[in-house]
Amino acid sequence: MPKKLPATGKQVGGWFLHLVVFAIVNIVLWYICYAGATGWVYPWPIWITSAWGLLMIGHACMVWANYEDKGLDNWKRQAVNG
Repeated sequence: MPKKLPATGKQVGGWFLHLVVFAIVNIVLWYICYAGATGWVYPWPIWITSAWGLLMIGHACMVWANYEDKGLDNWKRQAVNG
């Protein structure tokens, strides 16, 4: 069974920075969408929020659900030797 790798402080800090930028940009986009609207408005920021949200989940998985690759040394050896 592969060993779970602990998240480094740099990885966690990078993810939290990503989260802050995600929140600020999405707040601005949703504000722009509905600022001054009187009737029904197409919620176009949902596409950006959804796609970026999936990327946030993927980034979190890379940080906190990372496992060692037992075959990495074998792959490196084969890549060098051809």
